[in-house]
Amino acid sequence: MNPLTIIDAHSHLWLKQDTSWNGQPIRSLRNGRSIFLGEEVQMIPPFIIDGRNTAEVFLSNMDYAQVSAAVVVQEFIDGLQNDYLAEVSRQYPDRFFVFGMADYLNPDFCEQAEELLRQGFKGLAIPGHRLMGQPLTSEAMMQMFRLMEREGALLSITLEDGDRQTEELSEVIAECPRLKIAIGHLGMANPPQTPCWENESWRRQIRLARHENVMIETGGITWLYNSEFYPFPSAVRAIREAADLVGFDKLMWGSDYPRTITAITYRMSYDFLLKTQELTDDEKRLLLGDNARRFYGFKDLIELPYIKNMSE
Repeated sequence: MNPLTIIDAHSHLWLKQDTSWNGQPIRSLRNGRSIFLGEEVQMIPPFIIDGRNTAEVFLSNMDYAQVSAAVVVQEFIDGLQNDYLAEVSRQYPDRFFVFGMADYLNPDFCEQAEELLRQGFKGLAIPGHRLMGQPLTSEAMMQMFRLMEREGALLSITLEDGDRQTEELSEVIAECPRLKIAIGHLGMANPPQTPCWENESWRRQIRLARHENVMIETGGITWLYNSEFYPFPSAVRAIREAADLVGFDKLMWGSDYPRTITAITYRMSYDFLLKTQELTDDEKRLLLGDNARRFYGFKDLIELPYIKNMSE
């Protein structure tokens, strides 16, 4: 197939993890480790010895893997990174689309969101699965969504398992039909032992992308199917099942960098899709770059040459 323009639609950056969620700490340690909800884990690759998950390290991975651009979302477990991501956007405007994030567990989050948009963020991220029961249809949330729709800001959101937030987001879409929404983690597709395509709740979440301005991205799918490991045949099946529900023009590849590359390399996080025989060349082109370029408005994308490994 012809060379692809590859865009990563789900990644993370931070200078330091120093936060908490649900009353439990998340703290950067050394050698890529973190205290995560009371447990020491390998959060990022061990060669990142200072815990700084920076744009420059990511760009080195992107250049090596021939990924032209990346979308950076935010998560409560990493702490608010708005100041750093604003700097990243200013420094590398053609390589990154960055999302701001308000503290949605704080009563004044709507004012925070308005300020982030005023500062120049083109979208806001909501880790919906960590909202501790707060409804997406609360008065303050709906006020924020209406503001985002008026301002042309994008929404990146991950939904919890089950139907509650799917139904709530359906109400948001009905109220704000021009709001552009990217739903993360392929609807939190189940691991291979419990196939997502047999789960009607998952299918309902994916079908939200039948709405004109709603997309699905696959961030973290290699984590969700880590027990199966490369080349992740059930992950490919899950993507195919999602496409059968909404079409390949509604799906975007995402890596969930850097957490996923503790188990695999960054290139491997899309290479299994590039090499599978289960997708056509046109489907791969849409999934791996063309859809994200259109949805996020990337222009002037860099062309990256293949650099031969010394061991080849």
